[in-house]
Amino acid sequence: MLYRDRTINPKSTILDSLKKMDTLDKKLLIVIDNEKFIGLLSIGDIQRAIIKNLSLETQIIKIIRDDILVTYEDDNIDTAKAEMVKERIECMPVLDKNNNLIDVIFWEDIVGSIIDLREKINVPVVIMAGGEGTRLKPLTNILPKPLIPIFDKTIIEDIMDQFVKAGCNEFYISVNYKADMIRHYLQDLNNPSYHIQYFQEEKPLGTAGSLYLLLESISTTFFVTNCDIIIKQDLGEVYKYHKENKNDITLVAALKHYQIPYGTIESGVDGILTSLSEKPEITFKINSGVYILEPKTLSIIPKDEFFNITDLIIKIKKRKGRVGIFPISEKSWQDYGLLENIPFINKCI
Repeated sequence: MLYRDRTINPKSTILDSLKKMDTLDKKLLIVIDNEKFIGLLSIGDIQRAIIKNLSLETQIIKIIRDDILVTYEDDNIDTAKAEMVKERIECMPVLDKNNNLIDVIFWEDIVGSIIDLREKINVPVVIMAGGEGTRLKPLTNILPKPLIPIFDKTIIEDIMDQFVKAGCNEFYISVNYKADMIRHYLQDLNNPSYHIQYFQEEKPLGTAGSLYLLLESISTTFFVTNCDIIIKQDLGEVYKYHKENKNDITLVAALKHYQIPYGTIESGVDGILTSLSEKPEITFKINSGVYILEPKTLSIIPKDEFFNITDLIIKIKKRKGRVGIFPISEKSWQDYGLLENIPFINKCI
């Protein structure tokens, strides 16, 4: 049964579920307990739990939804499939009379392709492509970082295509290092999905300094992304979270897990042992390099000064602005700013 690898026990933790989703490269798991169907767990359920500041050790039984459409073995299978198409449901569990899971109908079983349930958005996207890519030398001695090939595309194409899938077509690209090469390459592509405007730093201005140049150009909520990372995430969900929480800026944060290869100890007064952990794992939220900003934040950026995105965040916080964090799983984030992460380099190592 093909669905078996996507099942998980309700006593599993949020962290266990995230790791399983990453391993399977799936965003939906089926929760069962001794064959009894309990519910479905989506990446959205996990993200909402993390945003509520629930511990990663929380059992998933506490966060799964109970409003799941199911069908039973005696029901008409064609009726169930028609309901899935009507409601655009990714999968429908098939149960017996005792609520035991006996099968799962997936969208691709019906139409032969994976469903795209993402709500389309159409907001500007700023790509910070002006850096020298020093971490990618000697490659960047020849090519600017945005044009480094990743499989059959360049980095910048991969980034732009992720946003195009979300409904975004308006791109503002910050250029400086080898700017003419970037312009010529994208012009030759002549991709009708890319509506590009360039703005150029005359000198390095940091990860946010050049955004000042857009003060008169952007008047709506917009994305900003570094030009060396890819995230596999429903960008519409990030946008929805940002707007619903009335954030001034939202950071997309990847959860990064580290296994400490030693037993760790903690002690109290007089050096008395208080706890002992064998090779514990710790999880951090890593700044992924993707943000959503409100246009009013552009006026905070100083003119013609070196200014990082972290400087902007600190200024917003000092002004009592709202800075939100949207979490994604570890393997939903790929950093192509390191030589060892470039696929064709990786094969040579």
